[in-house]
Amino acid sequence: MKALLVFLGVATMGAVIAVFLLLRNPAGGDVDDEPVALVSTAAASASPAARKSVLLDAEGAVIEEFSGDCANSGYPYLCRYVKGRLLAEDPRLLTRDGLTIQTTIDQRLQRAAQQAVDAYVHRDDPQVMIVPGEGAVKAMVTSRDPADGPGFQQGTTAMPYALAAALATGFRYDDGFVVSDEYRPRSYSKFKTCAGQAVADPMHNIHNRKKGGVRFVTLRSGTQGAVNTFFMQLQEKVGLCETVRMAQRLGLRSADGNPLRELETFALGLTEADPVSVANSYASLAARGRFCEPRVITEIRDGSGAGHPFPAHCEQVLDPAVADAVTGVLSDVLAKSSLKGVGREAAGMPGEGDGFRTAWYAGYTPGLASAVSLGDSRGPVRHPMVDVTIGDRRYSHVDGTSVPGLIWKKAMTEALRGTQETRFVRPDAERFGGCRDACPS
Repeated sequence: MKALLVFLGVATMGAVIAVFLLLRNPAGGDVDDEPVALVSTAAASASPAARKSVLLDAEGAVIEEFSGDCANSGYPYLCRYVKGRLLAEDPRLLTRDGLTIQTTIDQRLQRAAQQAVDAYVHRDDPQVMIVPGEGAVKAMVTSRDPADGPGFQQGTTAMPYALAAALATGFRYDDGFVVSDEYRPRSYSKFKTCAGQAVADPMHNIHNRKKGGVRFVTLRSGTQGAVNTFFMQLQEKVGLCETVRMAQRLGLRSADGNPLRELETFALGLTEADPVSVANSYASLAARGRFCEPRVITEIRDGSGAGHPFPAHCEQVLDPAVADAVTGVLSDVLAKSSLKGVGREAAGMPGEGDGFRTAWYAGYTPGLASAVSLGDSRGPVRHPMVDVTIGDRRYSHVDGTSVPGLIWKKAMTEALRGTQETRFVRPDAERFGGCRDACPS
């Protein structure tokens, strides 16, 4: 089984932390006590190694030597991430000795995340933590060679993208639709890609996880209940293309690097994403619509001391008022769940894939965002998380508020302890309160 936890710091600079934990044995196998890789964002002034290239943390301490041979690295996920960035920048960098590679980590947050993971699962392998936000990676740990890939279908953590698209087009909190527990598009043209291709499937029925019968569901109640049939109607009204583009702008990326798949069930979370991407998209909401490209390297210095900086790349991608309105809804989702009480104002959304194949929790405070992903690395379709043992605990099924949510809450609570409290900007009640057109009759 593979569990992945990601932290993204979204305060001023928008740093992001991603933590990945991969559990190999769903029956409760143990994990080696491997050290956790640490990386930090502040520029270090340490001198480069005489011959060997090295990775440094924020304080200038050496993490490990770097040769590009990640199979022998103590931190394979970090190593591969750095290697990929160097290849993209200049492949010749991998052939040079004496490089000092400055990275971006907060060791206190690293420890907080590790302790949260240890509280609910056994450590049987190395792990990964990363912190983007400005784009900075703060920590990386992995229990399995990252070549296995960290991507899982994100489930209902994708619903806020459709919510954001709806609020951006003029929907209000109490706008909604009459829904039942089954949805089927009436024609192939009900959902179209950005290229105009009709992708709806009138032969495919969508069902709700929890039955509620025929009823009027609003943006607020539909998000709180993660109502599948409501979000299919909302996406139909707003547009599939507009929903996908909103997710892209906020920072969602496919784990395989390909463009997001424009499927009719996009809002229900069929995208196979990694926790860095999901956490970064939520960090964009926490940062009031400001997206920052994740980055792991801040600077590279060669043997002569000449430096090559890796600056942050950020842009405003969403009206701050719309981002605040999304946060208002997600704050209610968290406040009405068993995960409330991290010591700060917080917003979040659980994620479940069909048949408990994957489980997520993604959430944020004004200054820190994180995401936790859990699934079976042998293949979530063939190995759903039903009647499984994780960390000596038996679960009849695993959903977003169970193992992922508990890890998220513990990690966030510890990470925020002793930090300065900040608050969300309150949603504009005049603009987003009440209903406009889609009101209950």
